[in-house]
Order: sequence, then structure tokens, then C-alpha cells
Amino acid sequence: MAGTSTQGGGNLVLIAGAGRLPELVADSLERAGKPFRMIALRGFTVRALRGRADAVVDLLDLSATLGLLSNWGPAIVVPAGSVARPSAAAIFNAGAAWRNREALREIAAGGDDRLLRAALGLVEENGHRVLGVHEVAPDLLCPEGPLGLVKADGEAVASIRTGRTVLDALAPFDVGQAVAVAGDRVLAVEGPEGTDKMLARARTLGRKPFGRGRPNAGTVLVKAPKIGQDLRIDLPTVGPRTIRNAHAAGCAGLALRAGSTLVIDRAATAAEADRLGLFVIGFGDSP
Repeated sequence: MAGTSTQGGGNLVLIAGAGRLPELVADSLERAGKPFRMIALRGFTVRALRGRADAVVDLLDLSATLGLLSNWGPAIVVPAGSVARPSAAAIFNAGAAWRNREALREIAAGGDDRLLRAALGLVEENGHRVLGVHEVAPDLLCPEGPLGLVKADGEAVASIRTGRTVLDALAPFDVGQAVAVAGDRVLAVEGPEGTDKMLARARTLGRKPFGRGRPNAGTVLVKAPKIGQDLRIDLPTVGPRTIRNAHAAGCAGLALRAGSTLVIDRAATAAEADRLGLFVIGFGDSP
């Protein structure tokens, strides 16, 4: 944690949710010498990171969060980490829970994105800006080109081309961020269940019944944001677990939209891909 600094009309404030991402963003900001403050969300932010935070608040206590932002001056707010499936500690404040019972119902029903959008809208209405991780910590994004040592062969390149075409065609329909393809055959398209479960479906569909037999040659996971997607709260993300799940699904590798796909722990992700013999490549705008 560093002090505060005005950049682009506000002091940088990291709102830390669950998972490793908040820690990676905090480390990236410190490496870049960007001063910032941090607000940890009780019941979400990991213990080690809470010790680095300037304040700890309840998820539903928006008045406390807005009060902090007001005291720190006009803020540039950066949300990082998930707020899905809250622990008991996250709703420990019974008064806040009762006052915000409708929001709690949304969380329980999987509506964390809706809740987060509403909260960020309120932050902006109070005179603060909201930026995404991709805007303040670009070093965490997938670069263009290969991440590891394994190269994509001709069959995989053809699959990548098909996957990109499919995602572009589906973008207006708000379907998903990823597709598993083998040549010109679409094995699975990501829905609300997420990439990991989509890969589990692809494992079965790309092989013989019950997931037995050899996978289709050149099977690739292609992942990219949808057109018009709000990357501040819905940034496509992969990490070592994605690599393992893609390998289990019979994928030869992963193709990711460069500059707009987050790679959790890039070194570990590349090492896991090399270990399992998968390629990981970032693609740009060119065909």
C-alpha cells in the first residue's frame, strides 16, 4: 500500500474483493509506483490483503464506502476480485443485511454482477470515476503472441480462426466469452455457467460417450470479451486452473484476445501450459 496521489482527477482507490486478483493488482500498482488506497470487503478479501488495506467495510454498507471516498477526495475507483457467494462474515452486519435484504436475495440468486453494477453506478453518481483493472494494471493482461514454449500447429490455427468467427457472430446476443472448437466444428459455447463448466461439456462432446477416446485434433479454447462488454466488472480471465481444465477437455491450447484478457499469475499459467503441452497465444485484431 502506498500513499495517495491525484492522477487524472482523483485518488486511486482499489476495492478488493475475493480471489488473487486484488493482490495482483495491488502488487502491479506498487511496481509501477502508482500511489493508491485500498478498501477491503469483509468476508471476501483474503486475510493477508486485509492487513494491507486502509479500511475494511461490509459489502452492503455503501454509505461507509462512499464516506471514505468522500474523505479521500475525488476518487478513481478500481474494483478487483469477485463478490459472488458471500461468506457469513460478509453479511455479519445484521442491520445492513436487513436494510439491503433485496440486494442479498440477488446475491443468493447469482445476481452479483447486477449488484456490483448498481454499486458502481452509485459511486459515479457521487462524483467519482470507475476504471477497470485493464486500465490501471495493463501488465496483467495477455500480450499479443505466445505465452509459453509450445507452438500452435496448422490444425490449431484453423480452429482459432473458426473460434474467433463464432465469437464475433455471437457477440450481439450476449451469449458468452469463450468457445471450444475443433477445426470447423463447434464443441461448446460458454453460457452463464462459465468457462470451466463449458470445458467439462466440451470434454464429453469432443470425445466418445462418457469422455472416453481421443479428443478431436486441433481442439482449442478461444476466449475474448463480447462487443460492448463492460470490462471494468467482467474482464475475461484465465489462469493455471483454466489450463488444467482445457487439458482435461482435450484442448491443444488456448487463444486469448490480447490486451483484454486477464491472465492470473502469467508465469505460473505459462509454466502449467508448458508442463501439460498446451500452447497459449494472444491474438490481436488482424485475421
